[in-house]
Amino acid sequence: MNIVNSLFSIRTEDNKEHKYFYRLLRSQFRGCQAFGIEVERQDIKDGQVVNIERDDIRLISNDENKVNLLLNLLYENQVSPVHLVDVLGEYVDEYIYDFDRVLVH
Repeated sequence: MNIVNSLFSIRTEDNKEHKYFYRLLRSQFRGCQAFGIEVERQDIKDGQVVNIERDDIRLISNDENKVNLLLNLLYENQVSPVHLVDVLGEYVDEYIYDFDRVLVH
């Protein structure tokens, strides 16, 4: 698995800094290129990391542009890793069929 693109944002609330990392991932699936997304949030208080949350969906589509658009959607809305599947679930259900088109041919 390789990181193809990475976006980063910071939000501060309740004397804690929240760093969000949004990563576009590339891997192989049945001999085909596959793209996914990883989201990480680091909670920092007094300069120390006090909590890390991370989640990913590794197989979304073989279409890099589609997955990159989803990455930007997450970034623009500062979606937490906890809500990654909730936000992308319907997209993933639809985009997963992109693999069928490649694998059948």
